[in-house]
Amino acid sequence: MSDSNRMESPINSGNYLLIFVRNPELGAVKTRLAKTIGDKKALEAYNILLEKTKEIALKVRAFRVVYYSNFVDFNDLFNPSYFYKDEQFGVGLGERMDEAVKSSMEEGAEKVIIIGSDCYDLKTEIIEGAFDALSANDVVIGPAEDGGYYLIGMKKRHKNLFENKEWGTSNVLLDSILTIKEQKLSYQLMPTLNDVDTIEDMPTELKEKLG
Repeated sequence: MSDSNRMESPINSGNYLLIFVRNPELGAVKTRLAKTIGDKKALEAYNILLEKTKEIALKVRAFRVVYYSNFVDFNDLFNPSYFYKDEQFGVGLGERMDEAVKSSMEEGAEKVIIIGSDCYDLKTEIIEGAFDALSANDVVIGPAEDGGYYLIGMKKRHKNLFENKEWGTSNVLLDSILTIKEQKLSYQLMPTLNDVDTIEDMPTELKEKLG
């Protein structure tokens, strides 16, 4: 990350907020949801989720980095004046998240939090609360109702938190907590929220926006 990119960020603190997103392409996002509402509506739903994620992240006092799944989009809704942009690197979600944490720590991050772009109910206050929780804990996790998590944060790189996990299954949260306990790390759980993966997951407000 160049010094010029750093200086363009409105807030340069020890808090790094990493936002993992998929490039919004027809047929490539929200595939489980698309089975019910079709690829076009699923893409529309994902774009709404991205917009909501952007609005939430903009209010967080942190250095914000958007990590794209396939390529960096310099002309999307994430204004480069407020979001640094990078591409996910690695094989599988676990390695990609670990590499992002590693990169942030090498740049001087004191606290790193990763969020996805699937949680419509996520709020700025929850992310800020997660940063606060890291003052007294090694790890913070935001559980998702499906058994995964919508947020994970740490003060040091813990590579094993991202290894040997069955991503996309209901075992991720439990396996992650077991790893935390095995490593004798302290942790705090944030409120349990719902990721939007199926039609049943969609909150009324999101359904109304889809029309």
